[in-house]
Amino acid sequence: MAEEKAHLEQQLWNIANTLRGKMDADDFRDYILGFIFYKYLSTKMELYGDEILEPDGITFAEVEGHAQEAELIAALRDAALDKLGYFLLPSELFSELAKRGNSGGKNQFILGDLAKVLTHIEQSTMGSESEDDFGNLFADLDLTSHKLGKSENDKNELIVKVLSHLDEIDFDIENTESDVLGDAYEYLIGKFASGAGKKAGEFYTPQQVSNVLAQLVTVGKDQLKSVYDPTCGSGSLLLRVAKQVKAVSGFYGQEMNPTTYNLCRMNMIMHDVHYKHFDIKNEDTLERPQHIDQRFEAIVANPPFSAKWSASPLFMSDDRFSPYGKLAPSSKADFAFVQHMVHQLDDKGTMAIVLPHGVLFRGAAEGHIRKYLIEDRNYLDAVIGLPANIFYGTSIPTCILVLKKERVNKDNILFIDASQHFEKVKTQNYLREEDINKIIDTYKNYTRHPEPAEGSKNGCHPEPVEGSLANIDKYSHVAPLSEIAENDYNLNIPRYVDTFEEEEPVDLASVAKELKAIDADMATTDATIADYCKQLGITSPF
Repeated sequence: MAEEKAHLEQQLWNIANTLRGKMDADDFRDYILGFIFYKYLSTKMELYGDEILEPDGITFAEVEGHAQEAELIAALRDAALDKLGYFLLPSELFSELAKRGNSGGKNQFILGDLAKVLTHIEQSTMGSESEDDFGNLFADLDLTSHKLGKSENDKNELIVKVLSHLDEIDFDIENTESDVLGDAYEYLIGKFASGAGKKAGEFYTPQQVSNVLAQLVTVGKDQLKSVYDPTCGSGSLLLRVAKQVKAVSGFYGQEMNPTTYNLCRMNMIMHDVHYKHFDIKNEDTLERPQHIDQRFEAIVANPPFSAKWSASPLFMSDDRFSPYGKLAPSSKADFAFVQHMVHQLDDKGTMAIVLPHGVLFRGAAEGHIRKYLIEDRNYLDAVIGLPANIFYGTSIPTCILVLKKERVNKDNILFIDASQHFEKVKTQNYLREEDINKIIDTYKNYTRHPEPAEGSKNGCHPEPVEGSLANIDKYSHVAPLSEIAENDYNLNIPRYVDTFEEEEPVDLASVAKELKAIDADMATTDATIADYCKQLGITSPF
């Protein structure tokens, strides 16, 4: 399976490089991911069409031109819209356009037909339950763009070449036991992110960080009613949570960037998440939240670090912010995202958010909000320091805040300093599997319940243990709330986790002896040089 996955990833990356040099990374990312998605939709449509037509003894490819064509297409359209969320005719399949482009041993003009097909995929959903999930999905695939070539023939030649290469790859969608294609799609998104510089943070969270967040919010659970990401980017973080449990009933997210929003919906569908099971919105989460009346069992986020927001005084009457008495500053929205997520968190849920270290110690309004979360609400469960330079486009050190409304350890907070546990890969630092496991194991030891005491009534648990197994020298510390208060609610990790390495004591007598020996050697050397100078009849420097 691993070899198959690696082979597919390399094939797709090679095809992506067909477009490299013709345009910048953002553009060729949108084209290649869009074409892969179109092929995926086509393959799913053909497989489903063959399946429901099997009792009639015909294949999906034979529908057009059949004596009962109109009746069959109408039935297929209704069934596909319910099952898949969209509809394609046999003549509109990816494989058909790829063949048409290469027919007769030379490139045929297909740009017009391709544009119509992509538009038809979106239009086929109009008036149906899936309309919002498929609307404008291909908006970023501008087939008239000069970036594809100077002339229409140049553009057509490039597109035909890409489609032809993709047509030769078997996506193996029938294999329901694996998600090789979905993983390969994620791989490509990650590859594009690695070369996108500062823009990468807008759409992708490194997989090792996603893995940590996903495991933190699923501790003790094997299924989730819902998972939510208020700054969902490409959706990779939502999908990573799903890998940690047997089932997720609903995926919810909001993304401000229209291109990234489209990428997220494609990513969901490519991972075989049914359109009825995800709800992704294209809006500014802080200014215009779209799921405000819902509460979620798991919430994860990697919001833009210290982003600007309006901090309008009108928000003081917003239920997300009003209990705190203060708003996050307009120059740094970090705590505004925390407040938003806390508001949407279910009473039994867990949230984990990646933020810059400044949220741990900055004062003024942020200090007030931090104190309220700890002293008045007692929601903060853990603070985890991550290595610097693990995110694309920024080298700043970051941390993870874990919050719960109903905590096991109500009298303390776990601090983990994982900042020195990583591997350097080229220019990036990288959390290895053992680094991730250490973080998660420490958190699990902190949160686990003790066994019921012998003879306890109805098997009730006694009071939770203090989390002594989570206290690891120079790595983690379970801090009582009284200790947090003594530090004036400053959460800077070095205040709680002492990583100081004591140096070996210096033997001054030995050092003095060595210095005397050096002085004696220097005197001998000086005398030798002076003698040479005398023999040569030149002035000695000594």
